[in-house]
Amino acid sequence: MASSAKSICRHAGCGVLIAAPGRCDKHKKQMQVMDAAARGTAHERGYTSAWVKARAGYLAKHPLCQHCMNEGRVVAASVVDHIINHKLKAAMDSGDAAAIVKARALFWDSEGNWQPLCKTHHDIKTATEDGAFGRWKNVTN
Repeated sequence: MASSAKSICRHAGCGVLIAAPGRCDKHKKQMQVMDAAARGTAHERGYTSAWVKARAGYLAKHPLCQHCMNEGRVVAASVVDHIINHKLKAAMDSGDAAAIVKARALFWDSEGNWQPLCKTHHDIKTATEDGAFGRWKNVTN
């Protein structure tokens, strides 16, 4: 049986041959570290103890996944999703007072910007919007 052709690591100047298109193990790890640093901690993104309490209260009032209900299924929600990405960390990092106020308003808008989702639907939504599985990041949000 013939083996498939190797690919070259996509990191500039690397040249390591790998089994599938992408980056070699060394450069995959480097990208993960850089992405994690840019993303920041949960606390830096606004997910404080106040969020934990608000999230629990919201899920108590909205216990079912909105997307599953739209599909005619009953599945427990385990995630409170921000419908529109608040980008609170980016606003805080910018120091722009107006951007911070807007981001905080989106973050805490439980009536208009929160929805209960199961983990599966949240993962699909996040991957679609933030780019994953080989897709480009959706820059409209």
